[in-house]
Amino acid sequence: MSEKEKEMNTEAEEMNSQNDAASGAEESIENTENANSQEEELSEEEKLKKEVEQLNDKYLRLYSEFENFRRRTQKEKLELYKTAGEDIIKSLLPVMDDFERAKKSMDEGGDIDSLKQGVDLIFNKLMHVFRSNGAKPMESAVGKDFDSEIHEAVTQIPAPSKKEKGKVIDEIEKGYTLNEKVIRYAKVVVGQ
Repeated sequence: MSEKEKEMNTEAEEMNSQNDAASGAEESIENTENANSQEEELSEEEKLKKEVEQLNDKYLRLYSEFENFRRRTQKEKLELYKTAGEDIIKSLLPVMDDFERAKKSMDEGGDIDSLKQGVDLIFNKLMHVFRSNGAKPMESAVGKDFDSEIHEAVTQIPAPSKKEKGKVIDEIEKGYTLNEKVIRYAKVVVGQ
């Protein structure tokens, strides 16, 4: 081979190597871009994973707070139910004391009139406790029409007159309301 041919071959090889280098550079640029985009994708994926973890953590914390709240309120309700009658019992204690004194007086053989007055005082005190707690006795139903909303018919008897048919003849037990709600229906005898 002549020198000219050798030079041309060398130049061609150099050009090929430059082309190879250029294409290698282009490939490395593409690889770098692909790597960067993969990193961006991975970082975006990592961001999403972190966000999901944060949301799960927030959810678990909120759920546990709610469970604690629910348990606490249930416990408070139970305590409230256990002590709900405490105020009423405390207000009935003086009445119980009066009954004990009256019983002691009866055992000692006291005066009937004073015993009667004592029982009346105790009854009035008890009614005061009832009223102060919202409980009221219903009006006597004798002579009024039977009302299934407030009366409970225990029995029916033949009416003494036509006017008393369907009306209350006798009241066996008084009815009571608590804050305008019937807590015990009046037990009555109805004329038939």
